[in-house]
Amino acid sequence: MLKVQGLVKRHGAQAVFSGVDLAVEAGEFVAIVGESGVGKSTLLNGIAALEPMDGGQVLLQGHDWLRLGEAEAARLRRRHLGFVFQAFHVLPHLDVAQNVALPLVLLQAGAEAPARVAEALRAVGLAGLGERLPQQLSGGQLQRVAIARALVHQPRLILADEPTGNLDPETASAILDVLIGQTRAQGAACVMVTHSRMAAARADRVLRLTRTGLQPVAVDAHAPAGDGAA
Repeated sequence: MLKVQGLVKRHGAQAVFSGVDLAVEAGEFVAIVGESGVGKSTLLNGIAALEPMDGGQVLLQGHDWLRLGEAEAARLRRRHLGFVFQAFHVLPHLDVAQNVALPLVLLQAGAEAPARVAEALRAVGLAGLGERLPQQLSGGQLQRVAIARALVHQPRLILADEPTGNLDPETASAILDVLIGQTRAQGAACVMVTHSRMAAARADRVLRLTRTGLQPVAVDAHAPAGDGAA
């Protein structure tokens, strides 16, 4: 499904990371952990072709995303990518349903859009809240909006940047239930960046990002939390 080979990112002469290899199958949920500043969010942005890389390949749906022009990369992102941003990035002047519908609007989904939005909101536990504005929701509810928006167009690749950050354990667990359940149901490949041991422990595999690549690690969900946990 997703194959990353030899990905490199530099700031000047300094390598942020290099030699990053990753393969994720359909329906698989992979967590990436690591110390602050090692480039976890940068890696997600690179996989999404939202930030230029200095070497390597990102292969999805038969395309190397890093070799595409911006117009073609944007077209493929609209169709095949769902991105759960750490800061939500919901539009305050649009209601919940309109925020969730944005990927379908870009894809010109037309008459089927309302039913798909309603189903996405039901899947994340927000049925009946489509007419509320973002400022009327809690942080946990806004995260659910972000997940519904990322999944409503049934993408082949889901990227989630700290989807449980700053949430209480119960809400975080419920959000992971939704993200994992929808990944399985849609047969998508999902890559999550997290500092949370609890969140990482829910993944099929956990990989630690260092400056020289990704390495598999075991996770104790009950160990004391801390920077670079897991």
